[in-house]
Amino acid sequence: MVETNIKKERTLIAGVELATDIIDIDNSMDELKELVKAAGGVVIARVTQRKDRIDPAYFIGRGKALEIKNYCQELEINTVVFNDELSGAQLRNLEKVIDKKIVDRTNLILDIFANRATSKEGKLQVKLAQLKYRLPRLVGFRDYLSREGGGIGTRGPGEQKLETDRRHILREINQIEKALKEAEKTRNIKRKRRKDSNLPIVALVGYTNAGKSTLLNHIIRMSEEYDESKKVFVYDMLFATLDTSLRRGQLPNGQYFLITDTVGFVSKLPTHLIDAFKGTLEEVRFADLILHVVDASNEDLDIQVQTTVDILKDLEVLDKPIITVFNKMDKVGVNHLLYDSRYVNKKIFISSKNGTDLDGLLQLIQDNLPIKYKGVVLLIPYDNQSLVNYFLENYKVNYIEYKEDGTEIGLNINLNDYEKYSTYIVRTFK
Repeated sequence: MVETNIKKERTLIAGVELATDIIDIDNSMDELKELVKAAGGVVIARVTQRKDRIDPAYFIGRGKALEIKNYCQELEINTVVFNDELSGAQLRNLEKVIDKKIVDRTNLILDIFANRATSKEGKLQVKLAQLKYRLPRLVGFRDYLSREGGGIGTRGPGEQKLETDRRHILREINQIEKALKEAEKTRNIKRKRRKDSNLPIVALVGYTNAGKSTLLNHIIRMSEEYDESKKVFVYDMLFATLDTSLRRGQLPNGQYFLITDTVGFVSKLPTHLIDAFKGTLEEVRFADLILHVVDASNEDLDIQVQTTVDILKDLEVLDKPIITVFNKMDKVGVNHLLYDSRYVNKKIFISSKNGTDLDGLLQLIQDNLPIKYKGVVLLIPYDNQSLVNYFLENYKVNYIEYKEDGTEIGLNINLNDYEKYSTYIVRTFK
């Protein structure tokens, strides 16, 4: 067995605490540390500073920048990551003083996304966000990308792209936007097919690492048609899921539904990244019900909830049925759970790790879906057997018998199909 030791990038993280900040600086820096870990680095030290306002030239001030420079020399730091987005001038000035690679929170998140995107559309979305971020910072990026080596903050378009002129980058942005419009057409076609199937759609949303993918795997595992190959990737790391996953689950009444996973949210998520991924996030707009998954064990759960609610508000989907799923209850007792009830209406407490109350969650989904079902017995003439195939593919059929004048099937169908195929109904049942 051959062992390979990959030397991780030694990183110092730096943040500023302002009086107006909502998120506690220590918790915010902890999250930044996890982001660095997700990008493949290791945090050696952290530096925080309280300030009344941000320094327009150095973000933290020249004196603090010199202090960080000394830390970098003593601790053999390769990269300094700041907990906020920096301007091109701030990037350039800090790089000159500290004499190390400077990465801000936005570029760090973009870097993780560039490394995790797998679909063609996902890669295009990330590249578009990177170019829009780097366009006004070309001079600063020329400074530190001219150094030897790659690592955190240097994935994606690459040095050659960034060394081209602004006009060339604008042309590339235009080309990517055209390609994404073509991808949107394909997505719309797929969406129409899903709509034609009449299967209800449930969307999983929430803060990154809240356990959405683990929950999705549990839900599809509870389906009678479960296939091990349909599992989605799960890893205890921020942004483990980037590309949207769509799977089929089964309600307690036996009927199937589609469930879609989405990219996790995070505080200070770059606006241009949200804009770039709106095509993917728009899948939430077409969902019949939203499951807002919350890490109940997180100290900042109220801030995480608010972050998600704000993004759902931007997507204009707050009018949809939303169930708040307090996950990871194996780490905290219900009696010790404190949360702001303003953002919570229908709720359930589960542990996707232990499988606690997942049956109750499926029942809650069924009860709150706007799509309702009726039990019917249908008699389908033999010259219309394609309709039988439609019901077999989209519903759980309770029984099927071949009569003299057609195929008789008993099942629960949604009200749309009830109206559409009422002429074939022989009788109804509860």
